[in-house]
Amino acid sequence: MPLTPEDVVTKQFQHVRFKEGFDPDEVDDFLDEIVVEWRKTIAENEELKAKLAAYESGETPAPEAAAPAAAEKEVVEEAPAPAEPVAETPAAGATAPAAASAGIIELAQRLHDEHVAEGKAQKEKLISEAQAEADAILNEARTKAKDELTRLESERGTLEGRISELRQFERDYRVQLRSFIEEKLRDLDVAGTSGSTPIPAS
Repeated sequence: MPLTPEDVVTKQFQHVRFKEGFDPDEVDDFLDEIVVEWRKTIAENEELKAKLAAYESGETPAPEAAAPAAAEKEVVEEAPAPAEPVAETPAAGATAPAAASAGIIELAQRLHDEHVAEGKAQKEKLISEAQAEADAILNEARTKAKDELTRLESERGTLEGRISELRQFERDYRVQLRSFIEEKLRDLDVAGTSGSTPIPAS
């Protein structure tokens, strides 16, 4: 489907965030200028096509109809000879607007391609930056996890050492307590034995 000035007017570009791009107002103004020139070229092209069709159909311009009878006869006699070059002149003139239209279309297409390429480059840049940021976050999380595991292992070793010390303290305390109780029991036995000796009557 051929591109029309209305396609240029109604074309909507997606806004790209997080980047510096073209000024939308400048792009719109430039596209408006393209549309104006394009429409003018199309109108001129249509006018030239109409003139060419009139010449090819054998119609003659109004000034020739107002000429004297003798001149008319001469023009009628000579008309077949110049008819072909006259028809060629509008055709040659019609080529210029067509070339201008092609140039405008090419310019608009190039501008569109530049926007698309810029959008793709920005997309790749954003993806790359996001990937790098994700990798940095993962690496930081892994480093923190490793440091935390190292700290927990250190605390575990400290706690295990403290537990061993407490168990040894418990064993020593039990031994000392048992020795103390057994000593007191022996003292009680000795006291009881000496207390059971009969007391002489006075």
